[in-house]
Amino acid sequence: MKIIVFFLTAVFSITTYAQQVLPESERARVVDEILADRFNNLLPELMDRSDIDMWVVISREYNEDPVLKTMLPATWLNARRRTMLLFYRNKADNTIEKLAVARYNVGESIISAWDKEKEPDQWKRLMQLITERDPAKIGLNFSKDHNIADGLDKTDYDMFMEYLPKAYHKKVVSAEQLAVRWIETRTEREMVIYDQLVSITHTIIAEAFSEAVITPGVTTTTEVEWWMRQKVTDMGLETWFHPTVDVQRSSEALVGHLYSFSGRPDDMVILPGDLLHCDFGITYLRLNTDCQELAYVLKPGEKQAPKFLVEGLKSGNRVQDYLTTNMIEGRTGNAILAKALKDAKAAGLRPAIYTHPLGLYGHSAGTTIGMWDAQGGVMKDDGESYPLNPNTVYAIELNTTITIPEWKRDIRIMLEEAGFYGENGFRYVNGRQTELLLIPRLQPHQGN
Repeated sequence: MKIIVFFLTAVFSITTYAQQVLPESERARVVDEILADRFNNLLPELMDRSDIDMWVVISREYNEDPVLKTMLPATWLNARRRTMLLFYRNKADNTIEKLAVARYNVGESIISAWDKEKEPDQWKRLMQLITERDPAKIGLNFSKDHNIADGLDKTDYDMFMEYLPKAYHKKVVSAEQLAVRWIETRTEREMVIYDQLVSITHTIIAEAFSEAVITPGVTTTTEVEWWMRQKVTDMGLETWFHPTVDVQRSSEALVGHLYSFSGRPDDMVILPGDLLHCDFGITYLRLNTDCQELAYVLKPGEKQAPKFLVEGLKSGNRVQDYLTTNMIEGRTGNAILAKALKDAKAAGLRPAIYTHPLGLYGHSAGTTIGMWDAQGGVMKDDGESYPLNPNTVYAIELNTTITIPEWKRDIRIMLEEAGFYGENGFRYVNGRQTELLLIPRLQPHQGN
């Protein structure tokens, strides 16, 4: 009986979550407060840096510009009819106007500037607001290089240019730099919250990779994936992609990188001696996480993971270090990638780096540091020339291949953690994995 009670206590400790998940009404309050701070304090700075004094964002309901979706208040789940937002920055007066060509305010931050009874044509009213302010540049969301900054559809672009007075046509520019900076830049309060998001993510993984969920010889990888998905739903959260769980073991050869994400077999029974890997992320308070961790399934009589796997994880951590020490403000993703790979290879490692921006979207906008199938660098339309900026978050995603003589094969140590790049350099948002998770967790009576 004592052993049973202790076991239940141990499992309970695994499932204890340090961070409270807020009810919907509180989430809405936090989202709107953060949004107001971003509009009032961050946006003027970004517009000045981008040298754009007017930004016009237009979307129709259910066909939202990715940028506009991040600007809607918590109670707006979509745009309404045709939503037109206009931001005007008067640097001389140090003011910013946030206007909506709509019959109602868009939340508390963006004020309605259209009386349909006085001017029935929404497009004409937009042009009145533009000409009254006479901007030097009018930024629109079209871009060849950044998909998230390319949200203005052709119909709305054509209509905008048709209504816009000819004298202003030469003032229309791509707002891609402004749009990307809006998406990628995190505020101080967002980073406080981000730590909590990653903590929740780590805790869910720790529970999934434990005896509370996995019974070796019985539980399958697919069952763990769906457990993670259901856990997130039960907590009132969301995933932005379906979780994956895969196995590397002594009896199988190393296959292509894509195997871990789309080519692996379903319902693979988890066995003692397996090295488990997961890819998992959540969405909460409009921010996203993306995490890959490793676990080892103990064989009968084992008290710890084999030394070669422990050392393998250390090699993965070394690749992380080579990457993050080369993350320097102003460097392009390709330059960071090339230097990090060179340094890691010189140290005898076999790395692959495919780190992406993380934030308001899971695969977000900003500095792309490699792709798993582009280790020579990304092309221009993937943001080749975009520099690393401060106050940004990345999924530090990579792997290193190691040879295991005991298994007579190579394996990949695949890792991914949220990292923040700020004025003081790089830091992990909520730490990183430096020890393998063990299944089952050793209890005091098992260690004797």
